Amino acid sequence: MTFLSPKCFLIMFLCLTGNPLYSQIPYAHAHNDYQHQRSLLDALDQEFTSVEADVHLINGELYVYHDHPGNPDPERTLEQLYLIPLSKRIEANGGAVYPGFEQPFLLLVDIKTAAEPTYSLLKQKLEPYRDLLHRYQGDKVLQKGALMIVLSGNRPIKTVSEEKERWVAIDGRPSDLGKGYAPTFMPLISDHYRKQLSWNGKGKIPDSQLIKLQTLAKKVHAEGKVLRLWATPEKEKLWQFLLDGGVDYLNTDLLVQLNQFSKTYLNHGK
Repeated sequence: MTFLSPKCFLIMFLCLTGNPLYSQIPYAHAHNDYQHQRSLLDALDQEFTSVEADVHLINGELYVYHDHPGNPDPERTLEQLYLIPLSKRIEANGGAVYPGFEQPFLLLVDIKTAAEPTYSLLKQKLEPYRDLLHRYQGDKVLQKGALMIVLSGNRPIKTVSEEKERWVAIDGRPSDLGKGYAPTFMPLISDHYRKQLSWNGKGKIPDSQLIKLQTLAKKVHAEGKVLRLWATPEKEKLWQFLLDGGVDYLNTDLLVQLNQFSKTYLNHGK
């Protein structure tokens, strides 16, 4: 396993330090981060440890947009919005996105265009930053970097699995469980919330929903992986339910609200 479950890392930190306060939010994933006014920077200001960028291959460049743009802005490339500012921050902080933060910062790259050509160009874009990245040889970690790149969307699973040395991992689905993928290759299991659960965060939590969530989380954790559900109702009661049920990353567009929620959640030693 290349990194601890965010909640396991939090528990370890609390046990070692005895300090109920923790600035970075180990379970905070900024969904569609690039749609915020200050892409990446807003998430960093709120102490998030994971961000997501949708990428499109257009005319030999990787642009960050949710939908395919007709006339892409040259400033909205993956390199300009994420790779360059993250590399500068890591250098300024002595080798980490946050000073003293020992876990990798997760950059989830959601490939919106064809998997193979998009990944081919992504590898070229990542090469100058290789010293900052988690790097792998087969199922072994060659280098523990400040950044972990995980590919979602149109995933080039076969191509990545056949590489002798790679700089990326794969975002899995529940259907990938039991297929023998190592946690170094597929550290994350993600799914649409409504494919797994139906509770909307209002009223009493149905026992059946909690049991279903816990069952899924146990399957994910048994393989040494972490769990994320996207398109979840954005409510504190539901965030609490997800964390208590075993979800490792809360997927949100409400950065400030999750930061405020986490102050209560973390300070109670959850």
